[in-house]
Amino acid sequence: MKRNPAAARRSSLARLILLAPLVLGACARAATVPDAPVTPATWPLVVYFGTVVVIVAGMLSLSYVLGERHRQRTTGEPYESGMPPTGSARLRYDVKFYLVATFFVVFDLEAVFLFAWAVAARELGWAGYIEVAIFIGVLLVALVYLWRTGALEWGSQPRTLPRSEDVDNVERT
Repeated sequence: MKRNPAAARRSSLARLILLAPLVLGACARAATVPDAPVTPATWPLVVYFGTVVVIVAGMLSLSYVLGERHRQRTTGEPYESGMPPTGSARLRYDVKFYLVATFFVVFDLEAVFLFAWAVAARELGWAGYIEVAIFIGVLLVALVYLWRTGALEWGSQPRTLPRSEDVDNVERT
């Protein structure tokens, strides 16, 4: 069953409007409880939260009131640069795309750690240098492993590591 987008906006707006006083009331009650660790710095946070809720509710209600209402059949279809859409927009990607993204994240985090080390290199001394050398060594071993197993190959057949039996057969011939 398809849900009407306007009804979804109305229900989310109604939920936001109904929940805002509850959250603000809970914050105000927590601020007045004698045993709670309340500081005078709590009230600006409550006022900020209340202001954000009012602004968001105002923007949602204004977009609902002032927004255009389209009832055409093609309104919900994706725009394909003037061309009629062909096929589904839900395509399956090869797992290699996800692997490359994961490798990028893993090896990109290395830069964050190395930057933090570079900032504190003088204070860390030789112990920090040895730790960073071990860290880079582990990353290089991981990169060599990925390279040798063919995880970075985009060809049709990934290269695999030779088994010990294959190496023995090559030496005999």
